[in-house]
Amino acid sequence: MKLYKQLLVLPAIAFSFIACMQANKSEKVITEAKSTMQEQPVLSLTDTSLKKVIKTDAEWKKVLTANEYSVLREKGTERPFQNEFNGNHKKGHYFCAACKLPLFSSEAKFESGTGWPSFYAPINKNRVKEVVDKSMGMVRGEIVCARCDGHLGHLFDDGPRPTGLRYCMNSAAMLFQESK
Repeated sequence: MKLYKQLLVLPAIAFSFIACMQANKSEKVITEAKSTMQEQPVLSLTDTSLKKVIKTDAEWKKVLTANEYSVLREKGTERPFQNEFNGNHKKGHYFCAACKLPLFSSEAKFESGTGWPSFYAPINKNRVKEVVDKSMGMVRGEIVCARCDGHLGHLFDDGPRPTGLRYCMNSAAMLFQESK
């Protein structure tokens, strides 16, 4: 009889253990889904306000990745051909990674051969500003976000028609939203 009770208790214990494991796994999946949903930035083509976004370095470090911070706030540059959007051929829009201002459309993107995502024009000229950059022993046009002053890249006059311009941007300075 003792053996019979043990045989009945063992499956009950195993069933309880498996049920607890499944409950923990479901809870973990729900928690991960919630954190993923919270991490997804809200990107909207109608968010075109140019009201200045001003944050301290500490505040920017909290909302940007280390790579985004290096490029956007410290004027860093990514390595050519080793960045997220150089080879991106999807249809959609590119947003400032810091303040989420819509900046460029894939319709204006072209293959420049430089190793960085390049565009012949922004969505609207008022979304970016050109400032003089005298670093690295040369004078060139630095492109910054008009809303948060984040460093995006540089401007050159060797682009295709219709503008003849090449907005050479850093992938880390932008977020991409594919068109539906």
